[in-house]
Amino acid sequence: MILPDSAFIHPAGVHRNAVEQFLQKAVALLIEEMGQAETRSPLPTLEAMPSTTLPLQGLNEADLLAQLRSILRQSMNAAHPGFMGHMDSIPTTASIVGDLMAAALNNNMLSVEMSPVFSRLEPLLLRQIAQRFGLADQADGVLVSGGSLGNLQAIAVARNTHFPVLEKGLAGLQKPPVVFASEVAHTSIQKAAMVLGLGSQGVVSVPANANSQMDPELLRQSIIRAQEAGQAPFCVVATAGTTVTGNVDPLEAIADIAQEFGLWLHVDASYGGAVVFSPDHCHLLKGIEQADSVTFNPQKWLYVTKVCAMVLFRDGSAWRQHFQIAAPYMGNAGPWHNLGESSIQGTRHADVLKLWLSLQHLGEAGYAEIIGHNFQITEQFVAAVRDRPFLHLASQPQMNLVCFRSEPTTLPPEQWDDWNLKLQKHLLSEGKTFLSLPFYRGQRWLKAVLLNPFTERSHLDTLFASLDEFHGAIGAKRR
Repeated sequence: MILPDSAFIHPAGVHRNAVEQFLQKAVALLIEEMGQAETRSPLPTLEAMPSTTLPLQGLNEADLLAQLRSILRQSMNAAHPGFMGHMDSIPTTASIVGDLMAAALNNNMLSVEMSPVFSRLEPLLLRQIAQRFGLADQADGVLVSGGSLGNLQAIAVARNTHFPVLEKGLAGLQKPPVVFASEVAHTSIQKAAMVLGLGSQGVVSVPANANSQMDPELLRQSIIRAQEAGQAPFCVVATAGTTVTGNVDPLEAIADIAQEFGLWLHVDASYGGAVVFSPDHCHLLKGIEQADSVTFNPQKWLYVTKVCAMVLFRDGSAWRQHFQIAAPYMGNAGPWHNLGESSIQGTRHADVLKLWLSLQHLGEAGYAEIIGHNFQITEQFVAAVRDRPFLHLASQPQMNLVCFRSEPTTLPPEQWDDWNLKLQKHLLSEGKTFLSLPFYRGQRWLKAVLLNPFTERSHLDTLFASLDEFHGAIGAKRR
């Protein structure tokens, strides 16, 4: 037979030993490499791509695993405690197991018939999470492939709720619909407007204050100006955890304004939503309970493997009423719902399994402990920045993101961007720390996301010792 014995898990258990040995070798490789993640760079250099030529005969397992090892060693190393550049971190072991099991089952979240357990587990679990956010008892939601799709679906439902466009589209509307979002909101809001036929300019940019928070009074003025200009406001998007600085919009004040003008309130809590699992920090989301919809990504601060994101709706029945397209080929779901009928996606991976496993494995106390540790490390990081006069914060940190930059007085300001680029490279090569370099308000800033549960004070000491070494070099050059 041409096929290797380990090609499939035979439903009758044939060649079980071959499959078991292959999986055991793969898992052993995984544990070995991930268990040595701290010995590799947070952002390794790409030296060789794997072969993409389709072989006539399949490769043997030893060759496959050797190529797999090379891929692992050259990939983004988010497990490294010095990886601080983005909202990515080491995944829970339970979510790795969940991904493996869901992949083996290969159920289709299109319908209850094709995923009898998961199509029931997903709404049951998401309703509990929605209630944790303070949404109503009739709240519901669906898992999606990333926060961008969550924002897209939320704005689509908001649009369909406010205008008769579900069947007839936008052509008959007399006034162009517009959405309001902070100037520092995620770019997925503009993409959603583009996809939904509003155009990217259908998002009215509301100025933010010095701490990257939407200004409520300027929001009110923007709504009034839009009405006077003949536009049709229908949705306000607030952000809980901005991508660059991690700040939270004043949700209560924004909710009051949305209610005042009869607008849908969507909160993009893709990142910051995780603090609802921390009794000491959930107050940061005060006001989110008034939202009509919420996007939340457990793949970020709940450490669930990618992808795992959700969009939640205060009124689950209204969500389906204004978005659902019946698919007769799915079969009768009885008292449950075929999620593919009311989601942007049809076929979906059973991401709910890894989410459920992670929550069950770590528990409320476990997540609260990790989040508390992240905040503690962040406080130490911020203190270290403030101890250095040549470093400046982009905003007052509210979560576990610190956005800062070096502004040495011995260099002219027009050279500071290039200086910070060189500093970023120095920290990676010499300090084994990766910070990203976002473009924010016309300048380059260094961004640290203190997300990894294994990042300790010693890692910060290494980072700032390397930073001080680099900064000292300019003084030496001047002398």
